[in-house]
Amino acid sequence: MKVWVNNKEVETAAVSLASLVEDLSLPAQGIAVAVENRMVPRTQWADYALSEGMRVVVVKAACGG
Repeated sequence: MKVWVNNKEVETAAVSLASLVEDLSLPAQGIAVAVENRMVPRTQWADYALSEGMRVVVVKAACGG
């Protein structure tokens, strides 16, 4: 299926948010994920089902001031 990640179309076989994060080789810590402009708590990633065309935003934490 195709989903949008940070405004880029991505082809994936992932069915959950957790599997998408894994497929994209994102770090286990230091990121936050929003789907359709709503933050999804990490505890819900495994149960959060993806569907065709969803828009996902991944935000990576950065150190500094």
